[in-house]
Amino acid sequence: MEKTNKRSNLKKLLGILLIGILALLTACGNGDGSGKEAGNGDKKKITVGFGVGTYEEQFRQSILPILEKKGYTVEIKTFSQNMQVNPAMKEGAIDASIFQSTAYMEAINKEINADMVGIAYVPGAPQGIYSENHTTLDDVKDGTTVAVPNDPVNQERALRILEELGWIKIKDGAGVADFNINSMEPAKYKIDIKILDPAQILVSLQDVDYGIINGNFIASSGRKITDALKIENTPMQHRIIVSVNKKDENTQWAKDLKAAYESKEFEEYILGLDKYKGFIMPEAWKNN
Repeated sequence: MEKTNKRSNLKKLLGILLIGILALLTACGNGDGSGKEAGNGDKKKITVGFGVGTYEEQFRQSILPILEKKGYTVEIKTFSQNMQVNPAMKEGAIDASIFQSTAYMEAINKEINADMVGIAYVPGAPQGIYSENHTTLDDVKDGTTVAVPNDPVNQERALRILEELGWIKIKDGAGVADFNINSMEPAKYKIDIKILDPAQILVSLQDVDYGIINGNFIASSGRKITDALKIENTPMQHRIIVSVNKKDENTQWAKDLKAAYESKEFEEYILGLDKYKGFIMPEAWKNN
């Protein structure tokens, strides 16, 4: 009888130990050692990625303090090339990004089989035509050289500006994500288009008649967007957004990030600086 009781007690003890071990393994499996919990939308540590431009500065000086007040720890990752940001998002190296438009994001979603969505608009800089060799657009003639961005989305934007001026014509059916220089044909003038990396156009202005430059590069250089000879009326699909993976769209941290960009505090920061004159402001600020 005594041996039976000992065996029974031993089985109970082993059962308790086994349950404890399973609980411990489960707890360990829910963490990655980085302070983040798998599948936890209420996490307080996030990583935000940026390309080249003014959007990181906006974030550091105004958005970051708002998030820190809410208890967030934020790691900022800056990429030397915009094309590096979205693959990092897909791989989970960053949680959110601020650098791209809806049109660009949708093109990359298809290209790399990603599933990103926009959750908020941010103050964005329009494209404009700039020149160091001319003070007016009236100097245009056959053979005039115009530098435009090399990526399809920003190139389409740039050539739409030239089309509005009547300098060129864009063929019917031209896309956005798959846009290329063959989608253009002469109109009033035979323009010599020079295709350059967006970041290089500003430093190459002396070598061309005109350059169409993304406004964030202008703002970062200390120049004014309002100095452009012509500024685009940026359509919604080309306005800058906060991007996240779709699975994170309704997490609390994503909602707090969105709220920070739409806050009165951030609006006052942007409107208080001359360098952001000419930027396109978020529609959500009208509610402030």
